[in-house]
Amino acid sequence: MKLKTVIFICLLLLATISVSAQEGTEVVPEADTTEQMPPPAPISMLTATDTDNDNGHSVTLTWEASPDDGQGAGTVMFYEIFRWVPLMRDTVEQVRSELANAEQELDIGDPTGEIKERRNRLRDEYAGLLSRYSDAYGQYPNNGIWKSVGVSPSGDTNFVDKGSKKREAFDYLPDYCDFYYQVFAVTSDDEIRTGSEIFGPVHSYGQLFNTGRIPIFAAVLFFCFMTIYFVQKAKKGADLYVRPLAGIEAVDDAIGRATEMGKPILYVLGLGTASDVATIASFTILGRVAKKVAEYQTALIVPTYDPIVMTVAQEVVKSAYIDAGRPDDFKEDTVHFVTQSQFAYVAAVNGTMLRELPATNVYMGKFFAESLLLAETGAVAGSIQIAGTDEIAQIPFFIVACDYTLIGEELYAASAYLGREPVLLGSLKAQDWAKAAIVILGITGLIAANLGWTYFTDLFQVMN
Repeated sequence: MKLKTVIFICLLLLATISVSAQEGTEVVPEADTTEQMPPPAPISMLTATDTDNDNGHSVTLTWEASPDDGQGAGTVMFYEIFRWVPLMRDTVEQVRSELANAEQELDIGDPTGEIKERRNRLRDEYAGLLSRYSDAYGQYPNNGIWKSVGVSPSGDTNFVDKGSKKREAFDYLPDYCDFYYQVFAVTSDDEIRTGSEIFGPVHSYGQLFNTGRIPIFAAVLFFCFMTIYFVQKAKKGADLYVRPLAGIEAVDDAIGRATEMGKPILYVLGLGTASDVATIASFTILGRVAKKVAEYQTALIVPTYDPIVMTVAQEVVKSAYIDAGRPDDFKEDTVHFVTQSQFAYVAAVNGTMLRELPATNVYMGKFFAESLLLAETGAVAGSIQIAGTDEIAQIPFFIVACDYTLIGEELYAASAYLGREPVLLGSLKAQDWAKAAIVILGITGLIAANLGWTYFTDLFQVMN
């Protein structure tokens, strides 16, 4: 019994001591050892100038990077660029948005005329705001706020603030206005940033001449000089050499063959209009063919797809007969209109081939999906076929199914080759010289680039 009493008293004493110890012990919180990130050093030497070689409405900013860009605890993550804008900008944006909504509502319907009246009122208000918008930039630093216009990643030291030249656009940036800029160096914590000194005022304006495109200007001058030189030379009677084209050389033989066989010649101008370059070139070739046909007294069939092309072709053929000294042999129905439906036209021409069995088929002009249909039918009819087009996708079909094919610009060269007009010959020779110059410069540039002669390649760098 005494032993139990002693044990109970000991336990009671231990419990009392434990409670006293807990009451006397103060819980000290752990100290916060995390230090706040220091603000980064600001950028320096901020400058803003008008962007060169543009149409205005753009300002280029440059600066020296912050010392904390890429190093230290306050590493700069990016730079945020701010521009001071007048408070009127918000009013302009609001009115512009309301005007756009009114335009959309008006398209849906306006039975009472209320929307149209509101639209007209907003238009007048918007025009009045825009007329005063440029002047509002002169109120700095009053009646305005700083707005972010973009960010630039760390390491970059330039930024182009480019706006729209349209006064109705939301990013309209007026020329010849006072702009003020400030650049902030921002850390990983967006709240920790340091701004630069404010730079301004600076104006944007357009340039009359883009110096970055001087190589293009020089090339144009060279081509114009060569064209004028060869045209004048051709007018003086100089014999300008033009590479013979097999397809054109074969025209005379094909016409002679048709005369011997007593069969007609079919000339197809294609599906182009009278304003297409390929059709214009085809008119010249048609004149040459018609003149030979008139001299040999061979029949000529010219079905056309376009009424205007038909009218021009009739005059071309008529003039050719007059030049050949046989105006009375010309018949109006030699050149006739068929239809402006593509495959109906093809069906009619194919029917003519199978009925008349022409000795020679000439396809010169602009052709599309009907090219192979025409050429295959002509091959079945046993005709000699000469084709030419500037439609790249149709050239393979003509090459396969025709005896002679003028590829691409050979069609244009053929008109100069046959017509012998000084202007055509001069421009053709100028093109040949320009191509030769491009090839020589290309080879020289390739060699210079491989040898590291950047001075030569930089001469031909074209800036936007």
